[in-house]
Amino acid sequence: MAAVTLCALAPPRRPRPLAGMGFRLGLLLTEAPVLGVYWLLASTVSAFAQGDVRTPAAWAVVGAAALTGAGLVVIARRGLLAAPVLERTLAEGLGPDRRAALGAGQEGRPGHRRRLVRTLLAPLFPRRRDVERIPNLRYGDAGRRNLLDVYRHRSRPAGGPVLIHLHGGGYRQGRKNTQSLPLLYRFASRGWVCVSANYRLRPAARHPDHLVDLKRVIAWVRAHGPEYGADPSRLFVAGSSAGGHMAALAALTPNDAVFQPGFEDADTSVTAAVCLNGYFGPYYGQGAASSPAAHVREDAPPFLIVHGDRDTVVPAAEARRFAGTLRAASASPVVHAELPGAQHAFDLFPAVRFEAVVDAVEAFADHVLRGR
Repeated sequence: MAAVTLCALAPPRRPRPLAGMGFRLGLLLTEAPVLGVYWLLASTVSAFAQGDVRTPAAWAVVGAAALTGAGLVVIARRGLLAAPVLERTLAEGLGPDRRAALGAGQEGRPGHRRRLVRTLLAPLFPRRRDVERIPNLRYGDAGRRNLLDVYRHRSRPAGGPVLIHLHGGGYRQGRKNTQSLPLLYRFASRGWVCVSANYRLRPAARHPDHLVDLKRVIAWVRAHGPEYGADPSRLFVAGSSAGGHMAALAALTPNDAVFQPGFEDADTSVTAAVCLNGYFGPYYGQGAASSPAAHVREDAPPFLIVHGDRDTVVPAAEARRFAGTLRAASASPVVHAELPGAQHAFDLFPAVRFEAVVDAVEAFADHVLRGR
């Protein structure tokens, strides 16, 4: 537990194999340190109850457990810093009316308290009873890699905005029902229609095949979204890691026939983009044209870019650079936040940090929709 906590506190960046192992070992405790605290408390109390703490060596282990617990407290405190950082970032990117967008009204404070209790007691279970998931709807011809899930409120309201999410995994792995689930369930419970989609993966596919798949998802939502209560005229695209790369490219290449073979006339424009721990560089040796930065434009839609400052998979400097390039060209808001202590894939768990990110995405979306 001490070793895993150290990986979460100070993840190794080099060499690459060590960095990859440190990322995997420390990911859970980086986002849900309370699980480590529970484990340490249970094992330590058990050791005392069974009379195992008698020798100097046993007391040394107890001391190591206490130090590890202190490290977990530091990790938890970093998670709590996400909310004020996001609040400040929204203020800078959206203007002085962001408090209205944050919805800090009658339900705000009790809702935050309920979510805090949930993250302490059940930090691994993001599902909500008021949301139904309609799985495995086909949007293309690539078998299970062209399937999507629809999330909507069980009351089935009509005319809800749309959020499309694409998973990460380096374009090599991943599936549609594993990432950003707290975001999808929260938005669906608020009356949005959320879509999470698979897409073709390497090595069978390469750029722009993945982007074409996302464009097909957008076209599918335009054609079939109203059947599930969606209003396709209000369509946000989001993604994690590689999905963030894809979401940025889709937002910056609306209705580009090059990326819409066979459905060139479909409207693939989006209202805004949300990129979580996204990659913004070139695609596997295909040059600068495969990077979102090569497609920045003055009429780009609003962007929200959220990254961890301790990301060892995609360094925070890359997101910072892309946000600066986009901000210099775009007439729309570009909101960029760096989360203290956050690693890559911070969107996997309904922890305090990601709940704050979901609050920020909700505030950003509300601001964009009110502006329209």
